[in-house]
Amino acid sequence: MKKNFPLHAEGKHPDRVLEAVKHEIRKYFKRERNRDVPKGVDFWDFDCKVGLSAESAEVVRVSGVIEAVDAAVKTGAASVYVEILSKHGVRVLRSHPDAGGPDMGDDLAEPH
Repeated sequence: MKKNFPLHAEGKHPDRVLEAVKHEIRKYFKRERNRDVPKGVDFWDFDCKVGLSAESAEVVRVSGVIEAVDAAVKTGAASVYVEILSKHGVRVLRSHPDAGGPDMGDDLAEPH
């Protein structure tokens, strides 16, 4: 989704327009996450950008899209640009230092 959302609509309260924008963003995330995942892929990941225009949009995390839209509204902007592109995500397993595995903590041991 690459869309420029107007933040002011004639005859509508600005707060309701903002809530409609947030609703559409959340609905898009939900719709994309509910799509079937291809074989070899664990989940849907997203590349997100938010800004006052497409040229000035900054990369944000998925969890920060709504906050970035709120920040744009606080600047008094007439519109906000939101770009959300879905991509394949694969889980990367990391070993934890407290797991106590044979390969963990060996480099921290004192030499004998």
